[in-house]
Amino acid sequence: MNDHSHCFVEDYQGFVGFGLNRETDENTIVYYLQKFSDDDLMKTLVKKMSDEELAELFNLMTRLLKRHLTEPQYHALFLKE
Repeated sequence: MNDHSHCFVEDYQGFVGFGLNRETDENTIVYYLQKFSDDDLMKTLVKKMSDEELAELFNLMTRLLKRHLTEPQYHALFLKE
């Protein structure tokens, strides 16, 4: 059994766009991130990203995880420990 899931992008039937309202913005972010993290897309995209882009994305994700998750949440939800 896999620890990770990407069910939202498979099931979501709502509007995908940003700036309409908070709920749509949240759904769009989840949708985009799940599509963005697709294995085939990532294999192609990371090879084309500059060192600076890789660092920028890593730093943004790390900053958000540190700001919004407790240590136990980080271990349970992100690391899947």
